[in-house]
Amino acid sequence: MFRNALEPWHLLILVAVVIMIFGSKRLPDTARALGRSLRILKSETKAMRDDDASDEARPEHRTR
Repeated sequence: MFRNALEPWHLLILVAVVIMIFGSKRLPDTARALGRSLRILKSETKAMRDDDASDEARPEHRTR
């Protein structure tokens, strides 16, 4: 059933539909916003990893 699901002409039709729906003027802005969002997500996940690594490296001080 899905043997030849993504042939080149399928991709061309998909691109044409996306251009018709969003318009050619909005596509660069949408792509730029998506790129910014991905960069923010990447930096936040890196910060979380660094935060976890620094928490494991230093011992906790407990007060009584």
